[in-house]
Amino acid sequence: MTDARETYKILDLALRIGEILLSSGAGAADVTATMLGITHHLGLRNADIDVTFTLLRMSYQVDPEEMPVLLTRNISQRDIDYDDLTRTHELVSDILEDRVDVAEARARVARLNSTGHWLPRWSVVAGSGVVGGGVSLILGGGAVVTVVAALAAVLITMLMRTLNRQRWPMFYQQIAGGMVATAVALLVAAGAQQLDLTVDTSQVITANIVLLLSGIGFMGAIQDALSGFYLTAGARIIEALLATAGLIAGVSAGLSLARPLGVSLVGVRPGSGAVYADVPLILVGAIVSACAFAFTCYAPLRALPAIGMSTLLGHLAFVSVQDPAQSMPWAAACAAVVIGLVSYTIAGRVGVPPLVVVVPALVPMLPGLLIYRGLSLMADGDTAGILQLSAAAATTIALAAGVILGEYIAQPVKRNVRRLEGRLAGPRMVGVMHGHLGRRNRTSA
Repeated sequence: MTDARETYKILDLALRIGEILLSSGAGAADVTATMLGITHHLGLRNADIDVTFTLLRMSYQVDPEEMPVLLTRNISQRDIDYDDLTRTHELVSDILEDRVDVAEARARVARLNSTGHWLPRWSVVAGSGVVGGGVSLILGGGAVVTVVAALAAVLITMLMRTLNRQRWPMFYQQIAGGMVATAVALLVAAGAQQLDLTVDTSQVITANIVLLLSGIGFMGAIQDALSGFYLTAGARIIEALLATAGLIAGVSAGLSLARPLGVSLVGVRPGSGAVYADVPLILVGAIVSACAFAFTCYAPLRALPAIGMSTLLGHLAFVSVQDPAQSMPWAAACAAVVIGLVSYTIAGRVGVPPLVVVVPALVPMLPGLLIYRGLSLMADGDTAGILQLSAAAATTIALAAGVILGEYIAQPVKRNVRRLEGRLAGPRMVGVMHGHLGRRNRTSA
């Protein structure tokens, strides 16, 4: 490959595919493997690739005597989008199996970027309410708390989407969401007092803020760290901590409305009112919240049964190892191994990358509340917050490591491993997958 124009087209194609993957929720290791696999398959051996949290860079030098071709793209917006992720995954498979050429692949990327989502906005907003209600069931919320959590999730989603369209930073979006969640809980508590009903205000606030917790970002950071992308992992951790700090500020501001509403704050500690329900209710809530989360992230409907099965088996392993009220790392690790094993096995059968099945199944177990409690206690000068953050880190590491281990176990014992896979540790969850050997790679391997 000596034509600089063709080199530019190949690098641009790989870079745009990497941009879609990274902005849609894929890890840095998957993005790097996919970009390198595409360029290698199309004739550019040993392209230089750099993936960070906000920047993608690729370069290739055809000849030592010539100037290298260098392209970069900034990641300005990140939003979990399993529809784009699945379609890009299918495009990568077509490229590696020589079903499309570079021109057709670039045209498909352009169409993918220009087309909207297949779900109407109102359905996504309604799905977020189902997520809030499902997590409320896991936390032991009664009928009132579950309904309030669902309504609060709908209001928060509508507010966050509005602020996101206006390009408000995530920190201020979290503040606004925390204020709305707390205000709704206080209004419910005030109404309960008027009707002489007993409502646990702490539990209502806790159920309302679950949609704003940053467990997914924290787990993504741990996965990047385990894959060797420490710079990207550090950026993800800072983003997760900053988002949680905004949520704490919003909840604190919302609590200032308690006096005008006549609600007593004695004994109210948001984030600490979670009492896990019985095992059957936990399983129902986990399946409902996982499938609803995948739905709100535009996952294909054909993936929902696989997500439900993976969630059920993972949570059965969790409750069989440890009491649900004590989310210990070993129980989380065992559940994650099961989820990784099942997801990596059945994802291909429903035509989606394993990431689409793995993340929703892990959502009900993410330690977002532990992160919130830890930072909240530290803000109050309580050193117990360090223990909460340590527990959150241990649980997140257990989840991330368990998923990767489960995917290792799920791989066939005997298979032909490409040289590219030997250079990149771990199985892929999207993009380049084991077994993707195009004709050109077969002849050159």
